[in-house]
Amino acid sequence: MIKEKKTVVVGVTGGIAVYKALDVISRLKKKNFEINVIMTESAAKFVTPLSFQSLSQNIVNSDMFAEPRAWEIQHISLAKKADLVLIVPATANIIGKVANGIADDLLSTTIMATKAPVIFAPAMNTNMYSNAIVQENIHKLVKFGYNFINPASGRLACGDEGEGKLADTESIAEYVESMLYDKKDLKGKKVLVTAGPTIAAIDPVRFITNRSSGRMGYAIAEEARDRGAEVLLISGTSKLKAPLGVKVVNVSTNEDMLREVLKHYVDQDIVVKAAAVADYKPKQYSDKKIKKANDDLNLELTKDNDILKKLGELKKEQILVGFAAESNDLIDNAQKKLENKNLDYIVANDITSSDTGFASEDNKVTILCRDGRNLPLEKMSKRQVARKLFDIISEK
Repeated sequence: MIKEKKTVVVGVTGGIAVYKALDVISRLKKKNFEINVIMTESAAKFVTPLSFQSLSQNIVNSDMFAEPRAWEIQHISLAKKADLVLIVPATANIIGKVANGIADDLLSTTIMATKAPVIFAPAMNTNMYSNAIVQENIHKLVKFGYNFINPASGRLACGDEGEGKLADTESIAEYVESMLYDKKDLKGKKVLVTAGPTIAAIDPVRFITNRSSGRMGYAIAEEARDRGAEVLLISGTSKLKAPLGVKVVNVSTNEDMLREVLKHYVDQDIVVKAAAVADYKPKQYSDKKIKKANDDLNLELTKDNDILKKLGELKKEQILVGFAAESNDLIDNAQKKLENKNLDYIVANDITSSDTGFASEDNKVTILCRDGRNLPLEKMSKRQVARKLFDIISEK
């Protein structure tokens, strides 16, 4: 969430991915950012400044020596105005210039003059990107505090295959929003989040699972990231895209999740167990596909690991948050779980509601606290629930 309107100066340099910068600007405008564009001379050979002017709704800047529209030195005024500078696409040329202190056009001088965070989103031929000189320049800039959004791998415009494609435009816009998020109260903290369902295998082709989509856990991971935390997301089988800037470990079973959580638990400041972990598994796993027969198939289930209870027993300084997805006696059941599993907070939600919960974008929950407070929330997006949860944790 960005409470005050922020200004992003977008630097566009000359590469075939210039047209994708238009989509980045469109996405940033939809997020209510003020956009000022600086185009290099070579960028204007690919896409006209008029296109960027139309989307940004501001005059495009390119010539450092153009007649000023007001009494201001252009590169200095843009450098001061910027809350963040984004270079997209970032060519080997602009990366090399900045890394070696060269300021010979409007964009490079603006980058040198700003005190705002600077993000480079490189896009170039895979051999150029892997070139030792380019990589050394990138490492140099990272050491100086500049930020990079790594390019993707795939087929490039030149026909080559490899790393060098501009990162996904939605991810770039998401990264900018994260950098300018209004709360950074988790900076320096480590947050572990579990999300999604686990599976319990019956045979090589069949398994037991549940309806969890992972949306709630992913929203919590994104909120923690945006508030400055170092986030580890341990996810069951989910179709959701991995959040940018979050380390994701994918698991399948209860046992997998337990192993990964215990591996990292001791180092965490906050642990949020939002995963819908399978409570039971077949007592006997068949290593061959069970053949269909005329008789009924009876499965005997046995209790699986209670990961949350285990974490409660091992808890030292960590803040431990659980979830209670209930179909009846919501508050009573959640309160028992809070006490029995040694939790600091528990988020209780009614899974019988048709417009919230599993697979929905929204949720309606009550947050129960160890100190006895019960805090009911109105129906809101899962991201808003995540924000409220960390607001409550940060009050402690």
